[in-house]
Amino acid sequence: MSANASTPGWLTGLDRMTEGLGRCVSWLVVIMMLVEFTIVMLRYAFNINSIPMQESVMYMHAAVFLLAASYTLKHDGHVRVDIFYQRMSHRGKSWVDLGGTLFLLFPVMTFILLSSLGYVGDSWGINEASPESGGLPGVYLLKTLIPAIAILMMLQGVAEAGRHLLFLMGRLPSPHASDDTPDHDEELV
Repeated sequence: MSANASTPGWLTGLDRMTEGLGRCVSWLVVIMMLVEFTIVMLRYAFNINSIPMQESVMYMHAAVFLLAASYTLKHDGHVRVDIFYQRMSHRGKSWVDLGGTLFLLFPVMTFILLSSLGYVGDSWGINEASPESGGLPGVYLLKTLIPAIAILMMLQGVAEAGRHLLFLMGRLPSPHASDDTPDHDEELV
């Protein structure tokens, strides 16, 4: 199969956005580790406790988990429990990935987005803050990450679906080219 290696601009743009966000968010892991170290040192060395610092670790952890999910999808890092997938041809894998994106990822992310809007809107409406005395004031910002994950995952899902569809149409090389499985086009599982 001759595939044109020219990737469409919209696909490159979505991938760059996801890649950039993932790399930025990864720095929160380092910051989170330093803040957690500081919390432990303050508590055990000086008997000082800081609720805002403890809550900031929770905020950063949520941000890493929710904002980096699309980066993980882009790099095929999500858990896959499929004993048949690993033996499929590149075309078979692309059909499975395309179907999974269209019939699993998009419906679940649409549900998360729509069901979270009222919850997040209510939180913004009251400028929800921490219930802890002296806690962080921006709980509504933390809750905003819920619809954000849905939007980011759907955007990366568009890129993934487009990549697999273009491969199946013969316009891009296989997204699974780095796999160690041979590409047997006759195995269209």
